[in-house]
Amino acid sequence: MSDYYNDEDLDRFGEVGKYNPELFRKFMDWYNASLKAGTLTKREKVLIGLAVAHTIQCPYCIDAYTRSCLEEGMGLDHMTEAVHVASAVRGGASLIHCLQAHNSVDKVSM
Repeated sequence: MSDYYNDEDLDRFGEVGKYNPELFRKFMDWYNASLKAGTLTKREKVLIGLAVAHTIQCPYCIDAYTRSCLEEGMGLDHMTEAVHVASAVRGGASLIHCLQAHNSVDKVSM
């Protein structure tokens, strides 16, 4: 049985540009520039990337940013803490939308 997400596909990411290499090159230039050290270090940026990867639930991104975090000298303690922060933010964002339901009830009840 084949998995929907194949580990080896991460290494094939460049194939995404096959039918429009110019746009893919532009994306990669932007992507690589975003990860260069600036006000934030590369280490901080890849940790943010890992947290976002978990929030958007992209297994390829999780694999890639986990590797990057390891390359930047981080361990599971750093990564786990970042994922908890991202999850808490995602949870709060879900909960605040409960006010939409409250508002709808208030409108119907008027």
